[in-house]
Amino acid sequence: MYRFKNLLTLLLLSSLVVTQGCWSSKEIEDLSVYAGLALDVGERPEVERNLEREGAKYEKKNLITATIQIVPIKSFERQEKSKEKQLLKYSNLRLTGDSVFEIMRQYSTRRERPVIGHHLKVIVVSTKVAQQHKMDQLMDFVLRDNDIRPSCRVFFSKRKAYDTFISNQPEEVPAFRINSMINNSFRTNKIMNEVNLTKIDGLLHSKQSFLLQNIVSSKGEIEFSGAGIIKGSTSKWIGDLNQENVESLSWIQGTGQGGVIKSYNWRNEIITYEIKSMKSKMTAKLQGDAISFHVAIESNGRLIENWDTKENPSELAYLEGAEKVFEKRLTTMIDQVMRKMQSKYKVDVAGFGKVLSIKYPQKWKMVKDNWDEVFSRVPVTFEIKLKITDFGSSTK
Repeated sequence: MYRFKNLLTLLLLSSLVVTQGCWSSKEIEDLSVYAGLALDVGERPEVERNLEREGAKYEKKNLITATIQIVPIKSFERQEKSKEKQLLKYSNLRLTGDSVFEIMRQYSTRRERPVIGHHLKVIVVSTKVAQQHKMDQLMDFVLRDNDIRPSCRVFFSKRKAYDTFISNQPEEVPAFRINSMINNSFRTNKIMNEVNLTKIDGLLHSKQSFLLQNIVSSKGEIEFSGAGIIKGSTSKWIGDLNQENVESLSWIQGTGQGGVIKSYNWRNEIITYEIKSMKSKMTAKLQGDAISFHVAIESNGRLIENWDTKENPSELAYLEGAEKVFEKRLTTMIDQVMRKMQSKYKVDVAGFGKVLSIKYPQKWKMVKDNWDEVFSRVPVTFEIKLKITDFGSSTK
C-alpha cells in the first residue's frame, strides 16, 4: 500500500510537469495575426506623415509601403469551423520604409500587440514596385522568416496592392477571399495554378522567368485578370499577359482543369466548347545545334452553347465542322501568346526550357544562362485535336 501511494504521488508530480506548458509561450489573443501583406511603391499615408511631423521619425528611405491586414483570431476560427455568415472584421495598417523587416518591427510602435505571420495567406505585390525593385529583394525577408509558411501564395496587382485589401462586403476578409479564389481553377483556365513562396524561392534562385496571377480592383471588388511577367535575368516585372494568354498557356502546358473556348461558326453564330479534359505533350528536338519544339494538344469537350437555330448540333457533319472552328480559334489564341513570349517580351514562361533540359541536358548547359534570348529564335510547331463528345442534355 505504501509503495502504491509513492507511485501515485510520482505520477501526479509528472503530470504537473507535462501540463504546465511552454514557459516562453505567448497566448494568441495577445498577438496581432496578419493574413495578408501588400507591397507598394513608397507613398506615406496621411497619418504617417502627421506622426512624423510630431517626431515619429527614424532613418529610412521611403521606397516601399507595406500593408498588413490584421485579422482577429476569431475570424480564423469561423473560417475553419463554420460556413455560416458572421461579421468578420479586419484592419489594414500601412507603414513606409526601405526594409520590409524593419517595417514589420516598426508596427510594434503602433500596436499594443506584436504582429506575427504564422497565418499569412497571401502576398500581393504591385507591378509598379516590382518594376522598380528586384523581386528577390522584395521577397528576401518573407523567404527567410521562419514564422511565415512556405505555402503562402503570391500575386501581382495591376495598380496599388493596398486596394486589393479593401472589400465592400462587411462580412468578408479580403486576404481570405483572394486565397480562396485560386481554388476556382477547375472552373476556368483563366486562373493559374498557385505560385507559393516555395515555388518562388526555386524560380528566383534558378533565374527563370515566371508569371504571377494579376489582380485588378475597383471600389472594393477584385478579379483575377491575366498575369505579370518577371524576367529571370533582371528579377523585375517587364509586362503582362491578358486573360486569354493565360488560357492559351494552360493549353500549351496541359494544366487546365476546366474552361471554355468561345467562337463563331460559319454563319457567325456563337458556339461554345466546354473543356472536359485536356492533355499536352511538349517534345524537344535537336538537329545539329538547331533546337525546335513540337507541342501536341488533345482535348475532349462538350458543345455547351449553340446560338445557331438553323442547324442540328447532333448531326455528325455539324459536330465535325464545329470542332474545326474551335481548333482554329485555339490556334489563333496560342499564336498570340507565342508572339508575346518570343517577340515582345523574349521570355519562356511556358516550360520549354525544362523539357529541353530533361531530354538534352548537355545542350541545356550550353544555353541555360541565355535561354530567354535563345528561346525567342526557336521554332515551335503545334498539332491541335479537339473532340466534341456530346452536346449537352438539350437538342433539337
